[in-house]
Amino acid sequence: MTYFLKTQRFAPRAVWQKVRHLLTLSDNGYVIFDDTVLNKEHSRHIELVRRQYSGNAKGIIRGIGVVNCLYVNPDTQQFWLIDYRVFQPDHDGKTKIDHVVEMLAQLAPRGVRYRTVLMDSWYAVKEIFKWVIAAGKIFYCPIKSNRKVDDSGGATPYQPVSYLSWSADEVAHGKQIKVFGMPQATYFRRFRVLVSTHQTDYLITNELAQHDTAAAEQKSGIRWLVEQFHREIKQVTGVECCQCRKGRSQRNHLALAALTWTRLKQVAYEVKKTVYQLKQGLLDEYMKQELREPRLVFA
Repeated sequence: MTYFLKTQRFAPRAVWQKVRHLLTLSDNGYVIFDDTVLNKEHSRHIELVRRQYSGNAKGIIRGIGVVNCLYVNPDTQQFWLIDYRVFQPDHDGKTKIDHVVEMLAQLAPRGVRYRTVLMDSWYAVKEIFKWVIAAGKIFYCPIKSNRKVDDSGGATPYQPVSYLSWSADEVAHGKQIKVFGMPQATYFRRFRVLVSTHQTDYLITNELAQHDTAAAEQKSGIRWLVEQFHREIKQVTGVECCQCRKGRSQRNHLALAALTWTRLKQVAYEVKKTVYQLKQGLLDEYMKQELREPRLVFA
């Protein structure tokens, strides 16, 4: 197995070659971007491992960073992994933003139809905003409370989003703003979402016709499907378990884990079960048969 992982070559396009026949595309589809870290905290000699922030661990850990792209069909309620990139800036000099833009550019040549891009606040940067706007698409994403914006039309300087005042009508319907660093003629719609008495989130979109905070929150909430994907692929495929030292071996193992998850997800949709039920029930029929008519004789 070590020799196989070291000598073969499985690229992210192998996942696309598999999943493109399973996709049911929709003009109202969603594309979601987010990253995860494969925990390699006790590894010291694996080539792709580097210290980086993990949202799951809430701190800096040693691991392999992966930026994922998911496609969601809101009509069928199905989602699929369609692309991913390994975060290795020391090797290719690319940031996570570069990887997202690269994957966005691959969607049109592959014929992926979608309307909305969803992402985390980490990707709420002008490079991605400009790309999505130029492509004629819509995005929804949270922004950090210290992000500088202007809701006065230029009458006052840019200030952190958390400093702005909100009327009851603006809380319910959002407000139009400009974002620091974007062209002056570019406007966005911003929403204030009260998560709890101690937490307030801010959402931003370029869909200026959106005037309903609840609807904006619902659309942005679809982004959490990528967290479901991260949990499933880690818990079901053992994507974090490979201890091979070579970078090529780790990349191959990641691709094979993604292909395994894709196959499990395909069957799960067909039989209307979760991937956890599928994995845990692999030997159910065999065990039932053995209990009914044992074929193994014990002395």
